[in-house]
Amino acid sequence: MNQFLKQLLFFIAIISLFTSSLLAQETNVADRIIAVVNDRIILKSDVDEEVSQYMNQAEAQGQEISFDEDLWYSALQSMVDNYVMLERAKVDSITVSDEMVNRQMDARINDLIQQAGGERAVEEAFGKSIIQLRADFRDQFREQMVVQRVQQTKMSEINITRPEVENFFNDIPEEQLPTIPEQVGVSQIVVIPPPLDDARSAAFQKAEAIRDSIINHGKDFEEMARKYSEDQSAQRGGSLPMLSVNDLVANYSAAATAIEVGEISEVVRTEFGYHIIRLDDRRGDQIETSHVLIEIDEALVDEDQAIEKLNSIRDSVMNHDKRFADMARRYSEDEETKALGGRIVNRQTGERLIPISQLEPALYRIVLLLEEEGQISEPRSYNPPRQNASKAFRIVRLDRHIPEHTASLEQDYDRIREIALQQKQMEEFRTWLEELRDEVFIEFKIPMPDVDRLSDPMQEPEPATP
Repeated sequence: MNQFLKQLLFFIAIISLFTSSLLAQETNVADRIIAVVNDRIILKSDVDEEVSQYMNQAEAQGQEISFDEDLWYSALQSMVDNYVMLERAKVDSITVSDEMVNRQMDARINDLIQQAGGERAVEEAFGKSIIQLRADFRDQFREQMVVQRVQQTKMSEINITRPEVENFFNDIPEEQLPTIPEQVGVSQIVVIPPPLDDARSAAFQKAEAIRDSIINHGKDFEEMARKYSEDQSAQRGGSLPMLSVNDLVANYSAAATAIEVGEISEVVRTEFGYHIIRLDDRRGDQIETSHVLIEIDEALVDEDQAIEKLNSIRDSVMNHDKRFADMARRYSEDEETKALGGRIVNRQTGERLIPISQLEPALYRIVLLLEEEGQISEPRSYNPPRQNASKAFRIVRLDRHIPEHTASLEQDYDRIREIALQQKQMEEFRTWLEELRDEVFIEFKIPMPDVDRLSDPMQEPEPATP
């Protein structure tokens, strides 16, 4: 895996590191400054934490990495270089919008929720609501995104010609040409079955009854929240901290800002369920609220409606000359593949072709039954990893199938070009980064080994092979 994919992996994993980051902030009694980049400081505990998180992440991916001195110094150098790139971002006016930060944070938090087994499990583990976690780590997340954008901007300036690709490939000894495993290109259209009307109605009626008890029968809001709310804030009587309206989902913030301090909203529907909201305080665009959340039972869904919709879409493609990609963009409810016309890409490499052995099990079982390119499966159920749903249905098309073979320019040019380009990008990026270091004040408070000899798994690519 190359440098930037690995850095992106750490970027994606940052949300799952909340707890340890908080502990590091609270236990720096015997800490010391080991590096300064302009007006930013790096503590020894920062580097220790970075190394620990890297090793934990590697272990989670089945990699065995032993701690050594080079790894620690490489982590320090990586942190320094990130600060260098943040300084460069100021010069080049590189920023990320609040909307982009919110969108990316939501995606990463959804990853964490899936890994933990649910939103409630995450909130209980951290003792905070999802909303508060987003607010606490917003600035740190933004910096990670800015660094990534600096990298991407530089990368976009570096290209490669076909002769360069051919020279790269021809330099590989014939006996070292790898065997490319069986690969497939697949697309999907996903439909999430809606909750049954009974499930929505039951949740809404429960929320209405709770609101009525508070408004018309004098029940204490905090008491009702502690008793009925299906949110981590229940133990605090439904109280949420002072937050920017941008940190709240749209329907929630709209309802909360439409009432006066002390008032209670009507029942409000969001992606999390039904809320009863009390506005406790307001200062500019920041609000402090309390709420009671009643979730919709996701187990009670209308599967027949989802299957019927997918069968109709499948028929339109197979018998009425509709394009699969157009139907995916129009109807699919998987945001990750919808914009790509339903195309599924390798999440680690970004490549269109995926080794069949690396498909997730449910998709693998579908693809095994597709014998010809262009064939579309019947609707099949699966557990979507990146959606706010416990169950979804999809149809899958086999776009391309390539049997196992020895790497060649004819069959694998795109893959070989990507690897050759990555190697060129790494070399030119390294040179550029060295020049940036000279433009920024950097002071190490401890002796540092030669940067060029450090083999940093967080900054160096693996040996390039097709």
